[in-house]
Amino acid sequence: MLTTLAIRNIVLIEALDLAFSRGLGVLTGETGAGKSILLDALGLVLGNRADSGLVRSGEDRASVTATFEFDALPDGMAEALDDAGVEIEPGEALVLGRQVKADGGSKAFVNGQPVGVATLRAIAPFLVELHGQHDDRGLVNARGHRALLTRYSGADEAGVAGAWRRWQAAETALAEARANAESAAAEQELMAAHLAELERLAPQEGEEEALAGERADMQKGERLSGDLSNLQHLFAGSDSALAQLRAAARRLDRIAPEHEALADALGALDRCLIEGSEAEAAVERALDALSFEPARLDAVETRLFDLRAEARKHGCQVDDLPAKMAALRDGLSAIEGGEARIKALQANAFEKGSHYRALAETLSAQRVEAAKRLDKAVAAELAPLKLDAARFKTLITRTEEDRWGPHGMDAVEFLISTNPGAPFAPLAKIASGGELSRFILALKVALAEEGGAAVIIFDEIDRGVGGAVASAIGERLARLASANGEGGQLLAVTHSPQVAARGNVHYMIAKSSEGTVTRTSVGLLDAGGRQEEIARMLSGAEITPEARAQAERLLEGV
Repeated sequence: MLTTLAIRNIVLIEALDLAFSRGLGVLTGETGAGKSILLDALGLVLGNRADSGLVRSGEDRASVTATFEFDALPDGMAEALDDAGVEIEPGEALVLGRQVKADGGSKAFVNGQPVGVATLRAIAPFLVELHGQHDDRGLVNARGHRALLTRYSGADEAGVAGAWRRWQAAETALAEARANAESAAAEQELMAAHLAELERLAPQEGEEEALAGERADMQKGERLSGDLSNLQHLFAGSDSALAQLRAAARRLDRIAPEHEALADALGALDRCLIEGSEAEAAVERALDALSFEPARLDAVETRLFDLRAEARKHGCQVDDLPAKMAALRDGLSAIEGGEARIKALQANAFEKGSHYRALAETLSAQRVEAAKRLDKAVAAELAPLKLDAARFKTLITRTEEDRWGPHGMDAVEFLISTNPGAPFAPLAKIASGGELSRFILALKVALAEEGGAAVIIFDEIDRGVGGAVASAIGERLARLASANGEGGQLLAVTHSPQVAARGNVHYMIAKSSEGTVTRTSVGLLDAGGRQEEIARMLSGAEITPEARAQAERLLEGV
């Protein structure tokens, strides 16, 4: 509910602080006193366009602050606040602020935190529902009729919404699979050719490194083999040093027993022969290790060239070619098995679609039944509101499949006919603003248990009527204000004493002038003040005893 409204420097209002309570609050005052200024000020915190003309003359800025209290934030409003980065603790009041500068520009706040005006607009439908002489929003807007009827029916739209999301997910998966299959089929021939090339090449992981190492060894052997062969000949030749040492050893071996010193010489020579033989063996081993076959070197280099060329073709490393080959096999297998997968996805999408249609059909049937009850309930409200010749009808039509959604398959619109024989037309087509307001009141009363915004405001709904019709309007406003038990709140700007008498609280708007300064003020009336104001509304400028007596009877009669 709206608990407080603080206004500073808005047109004729210099400073105003209002406190509101639950139930029906009525605002009265003479024509031109400034009732519309209050609605303009409230509109600022609801995201209406900031007009610098609203700033009081001589001031550099104006401001409006409105406080709302909730037992629990509506889901849609909580989401909008969360999107704006505003956190509201459970039980915490919601304080909306707006500042307007005289030279243009404005600022918006939620609980002291700066927000965009779009945030105010997003949460406004949950806060205030305004119905006036030229209402083009709220119940007049057909976009909200389907949700109102669904809530009135008591149907659970959540199940339909869930089935819709699952159906759409299944259709998306099917479409993606078909697109992938078409794309893959177009590439199938090229994929098969690439796979055949790779299978002929049969690359192995680590093969490039092994081949490169083998080629390097063979290239080294080609360079060193000549030198090693020459060394081998030096070791093996008959005139080599090693051969001469062997000959010397044989001679010493024959004469060594003849002299003790020759034995030491023979030992040293034997050691030389051992080291020389080991050197000869090492050269032979090196020559064997570095030996190569020209044909093998050509084969290794050709293999390396082929592997690296294939890697360049596929834009990868040589070691990645085995994985590329496996991916091509998987891709071709997927193409071959894609038809079976698509058939399975088709079956799943058909099943999900059938489930959605069944739930949506049930929802449609519930709406049709609820529409009959709603039409009857609204019709019962029309005659007392001097709309006895009017008719009301809820039109439900099946939309095209491309317009189905989480809400089902229906389009819903409230239609009226104001004169006998006249065709039904949308609410917005009613020419008379007074008729429109009374139609909306009748519809709001019929839909009262379905709730709505935190506070409902009717602006001069009683214009052009009086007597029994005004009494009927007042009675229905009071009923609507209490429709939600102690939680209901409704404000009515009225010129009708019959409506004013129904209020739980009564505010009087007055305009006063002091020299060249004009001010608008709003006061909360006590019992005596209420009687005097209603008497003024009955008699005009001069309040007569008869008017006071009639005002007392009106107040006692409610």
